[in-house]
Amino acid sequence: MQNKQLIFFDIDGTLLNEEKQLPASTKMAINRLQELGHEIAIATGRAPFMFKDLREELGIHSYVSFNGQYVVHNGTPVYRNPLDPDELHLLTASAGNKLNPIIYENHEKMYSSVESHPHVEEGIGSLKIKDGYVFDPHFYKGSEIYQSLLFCNDEEQEAYRSQFSKFEFVRWHERSVDVVPAGGSKAIGIEALMNHLTIPKENVYAFGDGLNDVTMLTFVENSIAMGNAVEEVKDVAKYVTKHVDEDGILRGLELVGLL
Repeated sequence: MQNKQLIFFDIDGTLLNEEKQLPASTKMAINRLQELGHEIAIATGRAPFMFKDLREELGIHSYVSFNGQYVVHNGTPVYRNPLDPDELHLLTASAGNKLNPIIYENHEKMYSSVESHPHVEEGIGSLKIKDGYVFDPHFYKGSEIYQSLLFCNDEEQEAYRSQFSKFEFVRWHERSVDVVPAGGSKAIGIEALMNHLTIPKENVYAFGDGLNDVTMLTFVENSIAMGNAVEEVKDVAKYVTKHVDEDGILRGLELVGLL
């Protein structure tokens, strides 16, 4: 197809609403884009196993996961950027001293440093996923970990940020932050997929709503913030569409002329 476009969609608050439901208009819009021959991908902070059902429902086989650290095109990994293992060991020790739980994620499952904790239950429960975590505080040793979830408050987050320069700490929940490699972001993952597909930047679009979407929406030329997005996201986006529950994806695609 001539002039093929590459369109990225965040999941939580973008494809899915607050109840983790997929609006009918969103599914219809995605299907229409596919019929038109465009390349569709997901860009999320989630691990791949957390949105397998959504990928199958929408027929999407390419994605940027772990906030850019693990990128797949049509089922084949094209970019990997795991956390530095030595730095992760030090972070684990520091978090243990502060009694802050950590979850370690690879592309297949997640493992927790604690057997149970109310903040972990609250954070993971908010994702409304089928598969829970496995208790294994030593899993990170000898395994490629693409992202960790550190359960801490804002003050503790700043202390970790000043101590661990090889990591970025991005809040995704009141109780938890994503831990990704320094310099790693959805923007880096998107660039990796763009280069793999040799699609020019002017043909790339992205939809998002949360703080971990700021780099993505700053990077792409055609950026669309959801109506329910936080103000920091709306400030960097080129366009602002309707709320996810007000046909936001469909209206956004019409706004930029893709539908």
